[in-house]
Amino acid sequence: MAKLTDDEFEGAIQAALDAMPDAFLDDLENVVIMAQDEPEDWQLETGDGIVSETGDLLGLYDGVNIYDRGDSYGAYGDVPDAITIFKGPHERLSDDKAVVLDEVRRTVVHEIGHYFGMDEEQLDAMGYGDPDW
Repeated sequence: MAKLTDDEFEGAIQAALDAMPDAFLDDLENVVIMAQDEPEDWQLETGDGIVSETGDLLGLYDGVNIYDRGDSYGAYGDVPDAITIFKGPHERLSDDKAVVLDEVRRTVVHEIGHYFGMDEEQLDAMGYGDPDW
């Protein structure tokens, strides 16, 4: 298991965002991207998100993707969508820190893909689906 400090893990998330084209980042509206140590029960119960081969939830998009937002979206101060990247499940992927950091990047891109309305099949075709361990 590769142990990461909180700063290393959050830095990996930020590096993934920094590597994304500005055109994508400019279109992110009303969404927060955050790190969390472990998923909570309600997050596990959604049945959504990218998972490891052991069933650990690596990341989760919780919200309304930009293509499903109606004309009234935001009119009532809608709670921001949330992309959560989970530290513990990533650390358990490998003893190799480089492998873990690469998977953090993949997970961030995967969850942002859901924000843009992509489904699992589309993300898999682009190489950002659930990993083949």
